[in-house]
This record gives sequence, C-alpha cells and structure tokens, in this order.
Amino acid sequence: MFKTTLLAGAAGLLVSLSSSGRSAAADAPLRIRAYLHDPVKPMAELYVADPSGSAEKLQLVMGNLSNGQNVVPSNGSIVLYSKPFQNAAEAKESAICSAKVPSKAKSAIIVIVGMPPGTEPAYKMVVLDDGPSAFPKGESRALSLIPVEAAIEIGEHKLPLESGKICKIPAVKRKNDFNMAQTNFYYRNEERWVPFTERQMQYLEDYRRIFVVHVTPGAVAPTVTSIVDVAPATVPKEPG
Repeated sequence: MFKTTLLAGAAGLLVSLSSSGRSAAADAPLRIRAYLHDPVKPMAELYVADPSGSAEKLQLVMGNLSNGQNVVPSNGSIVLYSKPFQNAAEAKESAICSAKVPSKAKSAIIVIVGMPPGTEPAYKMVVLDDGPSAFPKGESRALSLIPVEAAIEIGEHKLPLESGKICKIPAVKRKNDFNMAQTNFYYRNEERWVPFTERQMQYLEDYRRIFVVHVTPGAVAPTVTSIVDVAPATVPKEPG
C-alpha cells in the first residue's frame, strides 16, 4: 500500500515550493550551489543562464553540493535548461523547469529533484536561501519527497515534515560529549507512526545539514539522504 501511494503522488509534490519569491525587478545576479537528487540517474548535464545571459553548464558534483556559480534569475525564478542555447527561442525550447528565488536572497542552494521515469518535466527544483541569517550554521533543513505524513526527531526537536516543503530545524542542543544526537525519521501508516531511519548523527556548530526524505525504485519504505555542508565540493577537471 505504501509503495503504491508513494509512486502515485511523487510527481506533484514540488508545485507549492515555487509559489512565492522575489519580483522580476530584483533579477540581479545570484550566487548558487546545486545538488542533484536523482536515485535513478545520479548525474546529468544541465544548464543555467550566467550573468551575461549565456548558457553555462551547472557544475554538479555527485552526492554533494557544487561550487558556487553566478546566475541571473528570469522574472524572479531560476530556470533550468536541458542543453546550451544561443538565443531566446532556443532558451525557451530547452527550458525544463523553474523555481522562485526567496525574497531578498543573495545566495541560494538549489536542490534538483529527478522525477519518476516518463514524467514531464523530468526535473523539479526547490530553492533555499543560503544567506547566514536565513540558514545559520549549526541548523538543518529537511525536504520530504514522499506524499504521506512524515516527521523528524533530532535531539530535543520533534517536527512534522510536510510533503514537498522545507522544514527548518534549529540547532541541536541535546547532544552527547561527541556532539552526537539521536536522529529518527517516521512516516504515518494509517494510525501508526512507523520509524524508517534511526541513527546517531553528529551536529557541529560550523556544519549545516540538508536531509532529503525520498524513496528509491522498488522500495517499500522511505530512506533519507543527508548532505553535510562544510565547504563547497571541488569539481573535477575534465581531461584535456
């Protein structure tokens, strides 16, 4: 039952995430770092528009956040492209999806989510304000990609995870001498809360974590991917 419900609802989860953001008048260059979440195809060739308006390859790093790149939003949104473009017509044709930039954001983290095979568009995005006041060091964020009720328990925090939305998790204070805290994730199955991940994780003042709650093809329960933001990952140089 869980598996059937999950697959049926996966394609529509991220619609609400692009509902608000800064206006078109504020389309100044934005510093972004990107993370591709796609268990089926963990790497992809995707493009954004650089400050000159030209297509620039998104410097993705498998399993980690990328180095920063400067982009220019279009009408208040970051647009993702499937291939390079030379003019406005080609840009329109190659556009895959877009997501609103949070109001007043000067830097952002974009999480690109691969949709189930055969879904259009093939990707959707969520944009997090990466500024020090919007996402302070020591805090965490969680993105639930499952269409059922879920919850997270970290140290002293017990918070609901709403499908397709970002959950803000304050810094964890209830830790042991090694800065470890119990971290549990649950989903609701009828009247029961079912744990699907239970483990000790380390929380340091200089680290930030992003949790992505998702399901892999053929799975009967969700899983969690944890991205630790210590420093931007280095992009390997292409041979030659």
